[in-house]
Amino acid sequence: MSIETRAIDYEIDGKTFEGVFAVNSSQAGERPAVLVAHAWAGRADFEVDRAKALAALGYAGFAIDLYGKGVLGSSTEENQALMTPFIEDRAMLQSRLMHIVDLVKSQPEADASRVAAIGYCFGGLCVLDLARAGADIRSVVSFHGLLGAPGNAGGPVKASVLALHGWDDPMAPPADVEAFGKEMTEAGADWQLHAYGKTMHAFTNPAANDPGFGTVYSEQADTRSWRAMTNFLEETLI
Repeated sequence: MSIETRAIDYEIDGKTFEGVFAVNSSQAGERPAVLVAHAWAGRADFEVDRAKALAALGYAGFAIDLYGKGVLGSSTEENQALMTPFIEDRAMLQSRLMHIVDLVKSQPEADASRVAAIGYCFGGLCVLDLARAGADIRSVVSFHGLLGAPGNAGGPVKASVLALHGWDDPMAPPADVEAFGKEMTEAGADWQLHAYGKTMHAFTNPAANDPGFGTVYSEQADTRSWRAMTNFLEETLI
């Protein structure tokens, strides 16, 4: 198996972005494609590694960039400043994501009829917003994502939805989980939520170790959530 990556520059509203596309080069023909939406710091090695892992499973993985080429936060304050405009303007976020979906569908290795998206933390919110916006994709998977609905939600959700959640996540408390379930049900979604006990925010990130902030890595939840994702993608991208 040979996993190859290529950087792809793209422009949205006059700004240049850089994503990373990963495929198994020994695999012939089109294959399902999976977008990987980044956490609040921006598109980093973590997301690229996940795109490569998806390529090893037989998908085309694309680590997306929402902030701009070379833009990465290096502190809590910088990360918050980068993320906040998207939290405050969810329609803008959804429009940018839709553009990236079209970009991925245009890649020669991608089967445009079988596309999914996964995301981490802020990226989890991103992929849930893709579903909320009625994107023409098969499924989305949120890993410890922010669950709050945007003000422009309310249409039917066509994509299947899987939320992988730490029950002790202070950034998505039980009240948010209940509201999310109600929202998805009212939107007619095919949705699931897996909640992991004794698990906080950022449970897939080995560098997360700040209980006071609510971010702690969990090897068990990381392993279980990846397995849940692979099963879900196998089901929804057949």
